Amino acid sequence: MTTEHHSNITSNPDSANELQLPDELTTLLTQYLRQQITPIIELDPEQLAYRWVGGNTGYLKPVTIQSTLGLDDLLGIDTQKHKLRQNTEQFLAGVPANHVLMTGTRGAGKSSLIRALLNELHPQGLRLIEVARDDLQMLDKIRQAITALPDSSHNHCECRYIVYCDDLAFNGQDENYRTLKSVLDGALDSEQDKLLVYATSNRRHLLPQLMKDNVSIYNGQTDEVNPYETIDETVSLSDRFGLWLSFYPMNQATYLQIVAHYITQQQMPYDEHVRAEALKWASTRGGRSGRVAYQFSRDWIGQNLLSQQQ
Repeated sequence: MTTEHHSNITSNPDSANELQLPDELTTLLTQYLRQQITPIIELDPEQLAYRWVGGNTGYLKPVTIQSTLGLDDLLGIDTQKHKLRQNTEQFLAGVPANHVLMTGTRGAGKSSLIRALLNELHPQGLRLIEVARDDLQMLDKIRQAITALPDSSHNHCECRYIVYCDDLAFNGQDENYRTLKSVLDGALDSEQDKLLVYATSNRRHLLPQLMKDNVSIYNGQTDEVNPYETIDETVSLSDRFGLWLSFYPMNQATYLQIVAHYITQQQMPYDEHVRAEALKWASTRGGRSGRVAYQFSRDWIGQNLLSQQQ
């Protein structure tokens, strides 16, 4: 192409318009690029808690903590409370601490323990970021944002962050667990002094272990040369949590102790009638737990407060 011809194209508005993409294609291209680009993650040390929302193109949404739940309100899990608080205080003090996996029966206080911990230790610099299982691919960028925070000489607060994953479990086709494995242990920069992962799950092993895998190994029907490596893969994620805390089904005495605690907190009498109603409530829920005790207490307190207003 001659210089004269090039000059004619660039100086001719009609020719320039002919080289532009159609509006529909421009719109599709813009949408695609937005889906591929993660917004810059910024953290405010004064904000106590965040929640990741919006998937790959999402953001950290500030969360207002309204719960006044304290560690003393959680009964029947004294050993778990002590170990978790000890580990967290080590973390806040800047000495070695472990990632934590809390597993066991539903409603035993695993999630409540995290909220109570934040309520009590946030003056010492504890901060929380809640990340759902499907958003775990964002963990590395969140870690980078935490690492980029200035030290205490700049922000007057030596904040340290717990990434909280509630009800964590994966199926065999879910690849999000690989990102979590890298953050926990394995990446070159996985040793962090400002980030720990606390996860709760009803399952001890976060990846499913299938009986057919064992049967295939014993019968020689698997196509893998080293089939036992598949089993190692399914347990390797749980192994990367340094501290395991187990929660067990609750006995009747502890269940009633929790009910009495919540009832008397509201200056209401706890008597044999309340006790009988609490046991009846538990029987309709198929078992006893701290969650069931809390739900009964809210129902009982609500009924009494409403009757007083009428």
